Amino acid sequence: MALLQRFLGLLTSVLRHDSVGPRWSQVAWTVLRVVAGLFMIHNGLDKLADIEGFATAYVEVIGLPFPIFFAYVAAYTELIAAPMVALGLLTRGAALGLFATMAVAMFHHIKVAGFSVPYLELSAIYAAIFLAFAVNGGGWFSVDQLLVNAIESWLNRASREKLESLQSSLQAATEQVRAAEKEAAEAPPPPPS
Repeated sequence: MALLQRFLGLLTSVLRHDSVGPRWSQVAWTVLRVVAGLFMIHNGLDKLADIEGFATAYVEVIGLPFPIFFAYVAAYTELIAAPMVALGLLTRGAALGLFATMAVAMFHHIKVAGFSVPYLELSAIYAAIFLAFAVNGGGWFSVDQLLVNAIESWLNRASREKLESLQSSLQAATEQVRAAEKEAAEAPPPPPS
């Protein structure tokens, strides 16, 4: 019985979603962000190397207007947003752009090859990863978090300064009221009429 309880306790801790401390979860989140961002950069470079070929083979096939324009949009989204995701800089917006690019790639793969896993697999994995970053942000170890810390520090300092100013004003007003009360108490009473 004791062995079964130990086994079930171990199983429970392994299956729990929060069995790993938040720091280790954030380290894993950072590794995923950096790897996905860095590996996505080459896709943008590949598109720019033959933008007309990409426009013809991919953008025209799915029927988007202005294929050269949208080919450049896809290439520069991957080239600019991917390093932003890797750094954790404006992560949600950058990841949303990459998710949109991968959603279009998935549409292309489905249109060309149907629901064929070999064609769909990589773009679907990237889309899921970038959707997760668009929803959850860059995490603790990101430039976004550094910016948040700096902004909150500045706001706290400004709030402290305002609070100190209000406290000084309140103290000065309190002293004036006390002085007025003291004068009123020390003044001779008015003569009876």
